[in-house]
Amino acid sequence: MLKLGIDDAGRGPVIGPMVLAGCLIDEETEKEFKALGVKDSKKLTEKRREFLAEIIRQKAITFEVVIIHPEEIDSKNLEGVNLNEVEGFACSRIINKINKGFGEIKIVIDCPSTNITNWTNFVKSKVQDMSNLNLVCEHKADVNHIAVSAASIIAKSTREKEMATLKEKYGHEIGSGYSSDPLTARFLANNLKKYDGDGIFRKSWATWKTANGNASQSKLG
Repeated sequence: MLKLGIDDAGRGPVIGPMVLAGCLIDEETEKEFKALGVKDSKKLTEKRREFLAEIIRQKAITFEVVIIHPEEIDSKNLEGVNLNEVEGFACSRIINKINKGFGEIKIVIDCPSTNITNWTNFVKSKVQDMSNLNLVCEHKADVNHIAVSAASIIAKSTREKEMATLKEKYGHEIGSGYSSDPLTARFLANNLKKYDGDGIFRKSWATWKTANGNASQSKLG
């Protein structure tokens, strides 16, 4: 049976996109990836991750990537669609694109929700044809399943390429995009108003709202 792993990268950052990737492999490729050391992207160095990402792109039966930019995350938030649901829609898009004549597929998704059952049912409700699919959502799937590990590597690699493009435009001071990164925190504080309309910030994030409030108070002062 073929396996389709799906994982995300960049759920939490205040700057830059969230990326979802799906990677479809067979049993032989799964063994090959395991022998090569394919694992959760967070456990790999950047150099090793990019080396493996290229191999995965070449040897996977197929893969799909969905990039969700900050403006889309914010607009969905205003509509009452939370990040878990945004991710669920993206997963279903990947499944619907890939599920074209491959026969039986086991799908494993790294579940972002604490309520696995409800989130699994949400994703299933958005899939066009479940007749040939066995869909499983798990916590730590990127650690326990090679197909999901491969997807995590593709997602992280894509996210890093997106951030590299932003760094070319805004400078390396933009950092990783995560609010825990001192570079990013400083960039946000210093440039929140300057780049307000550029679509790089997740304005529905508490981090952005706090920085915006601080900037307004400073201006009033």
